[in-house]
Amino acid sequence: MNWRVLTLLLALGLVIIGGLSLYEPASGDALSASTQFQAPPPATGGFARAIESWDWRFPRDHGAHPEFQTEWWYYTSVLATTGGRRFGYQFTIFRRALSPRPQQTESEFRANDIYMAHVTVSDIQNQDFYHDVRYARGGAGLAGAISDPFYRVWLEDWGVSAEDDNANKTHIAAASDDFAIDLHLRQLKKPALHGDNGLSPKSGEPGNASYYYSLSRLETFGGITIGADDYTVSGASWMDHEFSSSALGADAQGWDWFGLIFDDQTELMVGQIRLTDGGIERAFGGLLIQADGSTRYLDSADFTITATDRWRSPHTDAEYPARWEILIRGADGFRIDVAPLQADQELHDASIIYWEGAVEISGDKSGFGYAELTGYVSSMQNRF
Repeated sequence: MNWRVLTLLLALGLVIIGGLSLYEPASGDALSASTQFQAPPPATGGFARAIESWDWRFPRDHGAHPEFQTEWWYYTSVLATTGGRRFGYQFTIFRRALSPRPQQTESEFRANDIYMAHVTVSDIQNQDFYHDVRYARGGAGLAGAISDPFYRVWLEDWGVSAEDDNANKTHIAAASDDFAIDLHLRQLKKPALHGDNGLSPKSGEPGNASYYYSLSRLETFGGITIGADDYTVSGASWMDHEFSSSALGADAQGWDWFGLIFDDQTELMVGQIRLTDGGIERAFGGLLIQADGSTRYLDSADFTITATDRWRSPHTDAEYPARWEILIRGADGFRIDVAPLQADQELHDASIIYWEGAVEISGDKSGFGYAELTGYVSSMQNRF
């Protein structure tokens, strides 16, 4: 759902940051970022909800949608050097609105949005996992998301920016103390709209949905740095963009999500929302993207995801599924095996703990992709 995290807001709604006065309530009392992230999510009243069809326009819709409470931009890939050494990367920026009616203020440091950025690199050869996170208010130029005059999403000096007017070419740059990514991406297929023309339901209740599209195949080249070593890499990236004000049902425990890029020039988004009673939410489906960019919506009855192995985290003692058989039914159906390229890709240093990492595909199709697993340490109920 990229859900990366519905990708996710996951991380936004609960990560703790402290000390910055971001927004001034009507009472005049200062409200810190720490207060916002530790408190229950604000009520969705007054925010727009994903109920009706959306009038998609690109590159406009690559930018922010401030009338919605939650939004994220998500990029992943398994890239390789010319010698075949593989690296996974994930780069995500989240936006969380504090109020549907921003206050008028003369201070450029007051802001109605909080941003979080997350970057990871998986060094497959050495089985090392690097990750870092940053937070900022959406004011004083510290963080933001725009499409005019060009597409740009940023948090301080981390960000994604368009390299042409239509945002068909983009640049991602993010550097941490021990690792960095510096990548150029080129769009090869039109945006793939999930659900009903981009309206992606997450439960049976109207409005528990997001507006959701993917750029499922982005030709990618550039560099990954680990310590003092620089690697020139290339491959294909996946991008998700979602915005909503409420999505998960009250009985959602978490989700298993997959964004898969196949060697035959097709792609697949598929996932399942796990319920607290052990069942699966049937309102959420998947999307098969053909080589020519056409798509087939997958109802939840059109596929099954079966875990075939388990892994226990040495950091949190949580047990995650660690290999899957995915069966897609229909005339263009297939069966694949999806396996992590390294076991430990758990993000365990924030309030929301989840597993997100690089995977390899075998069976009727081959390729690489990313999997995201939430709700195995604590429930995602009331997160968004």
